Amino acid sequence: MSGHSKWSTIKRQKGANDAKRGALFTKLAREIITAARQGGGDLEANYRLRMAVDKAKANSMPADNIKRAIEKATGSGADAEQFEEITYEGIGPASVAVIIAAMTDNRNRTASEVRSVFNKHGGTLSTVAWQFEQRGIISLPLNGRDPDELTLAAIDAGAADVGAPDGGSIIITTEPGELEAVRRSLADAGFEAESAELSMEPTTTVDVSDARTARQVLQFMERLEDLDDVQNVYANFDIPGDLMEELQAEVV
Repeated sequence: MSGHSKWSTIKRQKGANDAKRGALFTKLAREIITAARQGGGDLEANYRLRMAVDKAKANSMPADNIKRAIEKATGSGADAEQFEEITYEGIGPASVAVIIAAMTDNRNRTASEVRSVFNKHGGTLSTVAWQFEQRGIISLPLNGRDPDELTLAAIDAGAADVGAPDGGSIIITTEPGELEAVRRSLADAGFEAESAELSMEPTTTVDVSDARTARQVLQFMERLEDLDDVQNVYANFDIPGDLMEELQAEVV
């Protein structure tokens, strides 16, 4: 598993273990509110909302919180929150390209906070989207099953690519428009995904094999992830697996 994909796994673990769960739940609620406001509160009819709710459940967000977020979005209260979706791009330490997806009620505040992180880590905001492509990413737990069995099931379901087993799961890549169809097909075959989401995957990567530099890159990623308005950060770094394992305890 490449470094940037390994970072995604670490983020999920961090989310499960982070004592400051309130900040995580706030970000998850924003995703739910935005999805419900755009497509309605029916999970079956609103694919984006169902993904947001599944992500919230995977991070142990209480059912009452999820329900309130949907009701807040679909109700007509004066306190209804309006979030604007904004994307930032730039270059960080070691010339790593990053894309930041944010949801905010104050564009100026968010831009200032993102710019501050780049400045403090020697980075700069610039166009890098050409180094990424949108893909569907499904994480499928092995649960003691033969990896080849899951791989064949994923291929039969229409997966574009299937990664090697890592950490008890396999990562399945799909075309963006096929994500839900592949997830549903796997579920019908008895293979429930632990996560399914759209992601910006790098088409080229930057090798980061020096421990000091790798630490700088991960700290930069952490600072961006910790911003209240930032929902997701995508990057094209590739840290060797053994070095990532060595640094994992520092970032989880």
